[in-house]
Amino acid sequence: MRWTSANLENAKNFVRALEKEGFNLSTGVPCSLLGALLEELRGNKKCPYYPAVREDAAIGLASGAYLAGAQPVVLIQNSGLGYSLNVLTSLNLIYGIPVLLLITYRGQGPDAPEHIVMGRSCVNLLKEIGIETAVPEAAELANTLRHAKETMHRSKKPFAIMIQKGIFGQ
Repeated sequence: MRWTSANLENAKNFVRALEKEGFNLSTGVPCSLLGALLEELRGNKKCPYYPAVREDAAIGLASGAYLAGAQPVVLIQNSGLGYSLNVLTSLNLIYGIPVLLLITYRGQGPDAPEHIVMGRSCVNLLKEIGIETAVPEAAELANTLRHAKETMHRSKKPFAIMIQKGIFGQ
């Protein structure tokens, strides 16, 4: 798959920001909206990417890594958020395990029909269970990441950054 030069530049800048903030492990489930970011993380020595079979498994892997001393980031589609609610509520929120969630914000504008319902609901679902969210533009990603890290450190809860179409992939 091909990405635009803007997608590639956004991905490089964001991975540098992840490294600067101390994130040192990434896992998740591929999504075309994360294409350039996944490409940038593959083979990265400071924040290596480990693919997962499902979104809840990625959050479980990241949670275990956090307990072992890592600062993990999880990349998932918002359509997989439903799979993830149980692990977030019965593991992360109960035991104070903060992980950074990068969730594709599918269903905003023209998209496949299966993304519309979750796209309309995902931010409210996360807020309802007590997970703070942000929906930044590309230029705001580094500042949002810094805010997310501070919030996770203080609250001991996950933080979700919703990734809009066009930032890391089409």
